[in-house]
Amino acid sequence: MIDFLDRLGIDHAMRMLIVAYSIRIGLALLLLAAGFWLSARLANVGRRALERARVDVTLALFLRNVIYGVLLALLFIQVLGTMGVPTASFIAAIGAAGLAIGLALNSSLSNLAWGVLLILFRPFRVGDFVTVGGVDGTVQSVNLMHTYLITPDNRQAVVPNAKVGGDAIINYNVRGTRRFEIKVGIGYGDDIGKAMQVVQDLFAADPRILKDPAPGVWTEGLGDSSVNLVIRGWTAVPDMWETQTTMLRRIKERFDEEGITIPYPQSEIRLVGPASAEPDQTNPFKPAG
Repeated sequence: MIDFLDRLGIDHAMRMLIVAYSIRIGLALLLLAAGFWLSARLANVGRRALERARVDVTLALFLRNVIYGVLLALLFIQVLGTMGVPTASFIAAIGAAGLAIGLALNSSLSNLAWGVLLILFRPFRVGDFVTVGGVDGTVQSVNLMHTYLITPDNRQAVVPNAKVGGDAIINYNVRGTRRFEIKVGIGYGDDIGKAMQVVQDLFAADPRILKDPAPGVWTEGLGDSSVNLVIRGWTAVPDMWETQTTMLRRIKERFDEEGITIPYPQSEIRLVGPASAEPDQTNPFKPAG
């Protein structure tokens, strides 16, 4: 190469400079090629390790790409250093750009961070009925930015992951059972024990109602027009709504059969005055005279 430069009439100092930079460029290209190959291998090894640990496929792929991106960034900095480019100012510029991007994408990055945590810790799974971000629905899917729910009236709700993770999460499926509750009032003249026994008989007749925890009926309070009972029982999650509806209908039917009344709200008005006083014809509530 030096002989070739001599024939071009380039002086010694320039020749040495060209040779030095040619070597640096060659080393940089070699380092770049090896770095690309090694970064891809390491990122794939990390992804396979995450999959063996049963980490969600979406999260494993995302983390693989993060690892690959970080390794490539380190590789480019090393390549620039090999070529003699000062890297301190370059790193500072990258840091400033990253900060600016982070501030601009604060909401999106928050969703992304919560998406990683939700996929990693799995407070709910696809098919679970949950309350997240103030929305009730069945989980359809979870990605790095949003959680998709199907509401009971068959609408799709897209909830940002930051809102999901930043609020209480209620999972109705995770325990496998759910409790239903029915409140009903009976008349003050009715037999409370008889009403309770009717409900207990209905518990025993429905195989969907679990024996453990045991169902029960209690006197909740004395209302203006009724003695208020509260009825609670446990079922498997898929049976809860149908069981509650069936029990409500059967309670009404059995109470009618047994002569147990479910009173309407009512008020009693009494007129206070002399027994012989006749009401005013224009105002029946006003005593005469």
